[in-house]
Amino acid sequence: MTTGPLLTRVVPPLPRRWRGGYVFERNIAATKSFWPVYLSGFFDPLFYLLAIGVGIGQLAGDVEVAGVPVEYTAFVAPAMLAASAMNGAVYESTNMFFKLKYAKTYDGILATPLGARDVATGEIAFSLARGAVYSLAFLIVMAIMGLIGSPWGVFALPAAILIGFAFSAMGTAATTYMRSWQDLDLVTLVTLPLFLFSATFYPIDIYPEFIQIVTWLSPLYHGVELIRGLTLGILEWTMVINVAYLATMGLAGSLVTGRRVGDLLLK
Repeated sequence: MTTGPLLTRVVPPLPRRWRGGYVFERNIAATKSFWPVYLSGFFDPLFYLLAIGVGIGQLAGDVEVAGVPVEYTAFVAPAMLAASAMNGAVYESTNMFFKLKYAKTYDGILATPLGARDVATGEIAFSLARGAVYSLAFLIVMAIMGLIGSPWGVFALPAAILIGFAFSAMGTAATTYMRSWQDLDLVTLVTLPLFLFSATFYPIDIYPEFIQIVTWLSPLYHGVELIRGLTLGILEWTMVINVAYLATMGLAGSLVTGRRVGDLLLK
């Protein structure tokens, strides 16, 4: 009895590139058929801007920002831009729950040369991209409405992307701790107070002192202050703190997500 030579299957190494990009591309291919769903998160802050910023703005008059009187609509619009970045990032990051618990998507991915950190960075990047698209669309609306009063406003988009990074990283990290669909209700429980009480519709000085302290801890507040300063051309040294806060939040969320995905899938 003769036997032929043993055949072995050689898996070629992945090209030298960012490996999380494979997860990013997989998500694009999986979601492009129902892209209209992704538009929903953009319209929420837009409707708030039209209803509150434009409608109530006719009654509210000007608002003082760092001693400078500002039209109320121009005061609210940057906050809506920050909220748009937050909504896109958070909504997309929670989609990770289905892929992690039910579709078992990552089990298949981890059978390839990709690792847990590649999954984490790919998912965070895709969530960030959704927030960035919302932010760009909203920024165009602001420009059309004449609500960008400073050349510094061109940096509002990078600032919104930073907000998206912070919330997408923390959103994916939090999603890895969810146990059931009911836990998704906690997302609204967290994001709605952030939206309402992050100096979104009123200057922080209006709040009682205790609420001011709590508001200062809000990541969305730091995003609102950063974008508001850029679009209005009112630059303050505290904007460095805003950037550092959001960057630290994003990096911490990225590290937690990578560790949690590894703990859940590689044990």
